[in-house]
Amino acid sequence: MLFLLLGLWIVFNGRITWEVFLTGLVLAVPVYLFFCLVMHFTPKKEWDFVSQLPWLMKYFAVLLREIVKANVAVTKLILSDRLEPEPVLVRFKRTFKQNSHEVLLANSITLTPGTITVDLSEDDWFTIHALDREFAEGIDDSVFIQMIQEVEEAE
Repeated sequence: MLFLLLGLWIVFNGRITWEVFLTGLVLAVPVYLFFCLVMHFTPKKEWDFVSQLPWLMKYFAVLLREIVKANVAVTKLILSDRLEPEPVLVRFKRTFKQNSHEVLLANSITLTPGTITVDLSEDDWFTIHALDREFAEGIDDSVFIQMIQEVEEAE
């Protein structure tokens, strides 16, 4: 975080000189200490996040791919004269170690066109509305769930 703050200072200044670097260091250290003291930020938490970056990049690449695939499917459904949408509500249970993983799954489903997370209850039940029955097939064991379970097994 300290290096990120210092790097942002240098980028915003648009040049790197000893004066810019030292001024940035003088400003970044108190901000970093503020984060550590007030927001309970630790270098270990920072390292844990950095170690998750490759997985996050892979996850977002898969999310982008699924969004494009779903866009194509929704477009075909909307523009087709023969296909009639069959909206459906799907309910399934998934338990993850961290609440943030449940939120990540719910948001990934909502970001994918044709599906929206209607409810995420405290007892780990997901309620999903799908624009068509075809979109709901396999949603309870989607690629998102598999990737989140992979990262939880590695922890």
